[in-house]
Amino acid sequence: MSDHHIIAVIPAYNEATRIAAVIADAQQYVEKVVVVTDGSKDNTAEVAEKAGAFTVLHVENCGAGAATMTGIEAARALGADVIITLDADGQHDPHDIPSMMQPILDEEADIVFANRFGQRNAIPLIRRVFNGMGNIVTFAVIGRWVSDSQCGFKVLGPKAVEEIDIRMSGYEFCTEIVRESVQRRWRVKEVSTKVLYSEYTMAKGQSFASGVKTALKILLRSFLR
Repeated sequence: MSDHHIIAVIPAYNEATRIAAVIADAQQYVEKVVVVTDGSKDNTAEVAEKAGAFTVLHVENCGAGAATMTGIEAARALGADVIITLDADGQHDPHDIPSMMQPILDEEADIVFANRFGQRNAIPLIRRVFNGMGNIVTFAVIGRWVSDSQCGFKVLGPKAVEEIDIRMSGYEFCTEIVRESVQRRWRVKEVSTKVLYSEYTMAKGQSFASGVKTALKILLRSFLR
């Protein structure tokens, strides 16, 4: 795809039924896939390894942020200078990777955020509410508007790969990445992507109550860092 060393990072928790298909689709566009099994109780790790992924194990469930940072560190060790992060449950379409990559290849961005709201995706109301709330809190705390700040689908270019340092272990890490982009003066682009919601992905995602807790954590930790 380019002269870059491109690795996909997929944090996963109990995704044995979904992870193989996500890996197979992502492998079409990257050199290697790193899967971080975050304290999974099923055979996610075995399925991921059989599908050809480099697998890292968290013995206990540490959270999406911690798993993502572990994956980024593994990808760095494997020589990545471009890292793609995406969810393990199949809601992100790996076939959007080329369009997400383009601003990096064109040297127009250091980080690219997916925007699930830029297309006519069938997004449930509760997800729209949660993401809207996350966007507002992110903007209030950081001062940068990102249309889909809570989406796990991102591309980190060479500068971001070198500098990123996620410290928040839970879902609030998405807002932390936006803050990193401001503090480190990364060039930012957004790309509209497809998304597939199902009963499965809805059950795996954040509830409204956990979304409120995430927002409160973001506000609290913004004053502590």
